[in-house]
Amino acid sequence: MAKYLNETSRTFSEFLLIPGLTTKDCVPPKVSLKTPLTKYAKGQTPDIELNVPFVSAIMQSVSNDGMAIALAKNGGVSFVFGSQTIQDQAEMIRKVKNHKSGFVISTANLTQEHTLRDVIALKAKTGHSTIAITDDGTAEGKLLGIVTSRDYRVGTDSHDKKVKEFMTPFSKLVTAQLGCTLKEANDLIWEHKLNSLPVIDEEARFRFFVFRKDYDNHKDNPYELTDKQKKLVVGAGINTRDYKERVPALVEAGADILCIDSSDGFSEWQRDTLQYIKQEFGDKVKVGAGNVVDKEGFLYLVESGADFIKVGVGGGSICITRETKGIGRGQATALIEVAEARDKYFEETGIYVPICSDGGIAQDYHMVLALAMGADFLMMGRYFARFDESPTRKLLVNGNYVKEYWGEGSNRARNWERYDMGDTDGLKFEEGVDSYVPYAGTLKDNLAITLGKIKSTMCSCGTLSIKELKDNARITLVSSVSIVEGGAHDVIVKE
Repeated sequence: MAKYLNETSRTFSEFLLIPGLTTKDCVPPKVSLKTPLTKYAKGQTPDIELNVPFVSAIMQSVSNDGMAIALAKNGGVSFVFGSQTIQDQAEMIRKVKNHKSGFVISTANLTQEHTLRDVIALKAKTGHSTIAITDDGTAEGKLLGIVTSRDYRVGTDSHDKKVKEFMTPFSKLVTAQLGCTLKEANDLIWEHKLNSLPVIDEEARFRFFVFRKDYDNHKDNPYELTDKQKKLVVGAGINTRDYKERVPALVEAGADILCIDSSDGFSEWQRDTLQYIKQEFGDKVKVGAGNVVDKEGFLYLVESGADFIKVGVGGGSICITRETKGIGRGQATALIEVAEARDKYFEETGIYVPICSDGGIAQDYHMVLALAMGADFLMMGRYFARFDESPTRKLLVNGNYVKEYWGEGSNRARNWERYDMGDTDGLKFEEGVDSYVPYAGTLKDNLAITLGKIKSTMCSCGTLSIKELKDNARITLVSSVSIVEGGAHDVIVKE
């Protein structure tokens, strides 16, 4: 007969943290949020560590190259969504890696025969105000000039005006030669008071831009997460169908870490995928797996070779797996059990395998609870979908600005072959919805507030690191009445 678990499957909202002694050293500026992303042996350090315990979800509406750049600059990692062509995903990875090097491949290019109308349309499409003008309109054509927003007036100049009539011509440009160092490029920018510096080869073919704002951004982002070449760290989502073609392309493009994307990771398909990657690439390619909700699932994927494990089924804000299939577990209960299995595995083998809590985060304090319950880092979709850097549209709905947000298992994602069912059609029912989330502004501004809350809460627990929080936090169950008590009550709240 079926096995029954005599437990209540619990969520984060059913718990609170009990304050610990806050010493005079326990102040937010001294709190470290550094945490392992990949497994490591006792006494060693992980190959990849996060500076903040956040990664963005493997979703079309969340993690593209723009989000990956923004999050890495602030200490986390994005896993660029895999429900797209291998070529398109690899190109997103390249954009992230090229961005951090300081030498940015331009995605906004025109010829001198284009018009101001084309410039305006390209700026609206790409968001880039600096446009390279080449002989063939490509990013590797012979550089003839550049156009910036200072070269034209939208309300005054004719939109039919040719680019060659208002661009800054090559003869008036300060350029750098291919092979120069980033320091040399930045020195030229400061010496000539430039906002952008084109880099060309010996034949005057355009290769890169170096921007003044990137230099300023680096100073403004002390938690920036980079690899050994000082390029931004980026992840990529993969599946268990085309991994033999997709993984080599993503590795070649520069992906630092991969993650198998599935609502149910306790499967032989994930084992086969993990074993193929480890056999072909060894430990050079890091790959996470999941999702699981118990000890058995965790151990299965660890023994298959996973470098980290994702925990959570059905807890995401747009996920309806539990409604549709009756599969899942309360996120807090799942996380507590898997964390115990992780700690026991470490004690027995000397190998620490990080776990990622994926889903169930509705309030910022839930993040601290998840970390206290054993998560090494958190994967979030809704949280990041609200920001300027997510790839979706900003819309005005019922007088409020929102951004679109849809699940990978929704109709809109058109990700029907997300299961290995042995047929060509895949499954046609939904496990995710198409929705809106309130627009929140920039990632950097919102993340600063969230991290401030986390650090303050950790200080109230008397802890200065995530490891201390996991070791020393005291957590209590709360009743429905005490949850009401914890909010504003018995008053008339002013607007």
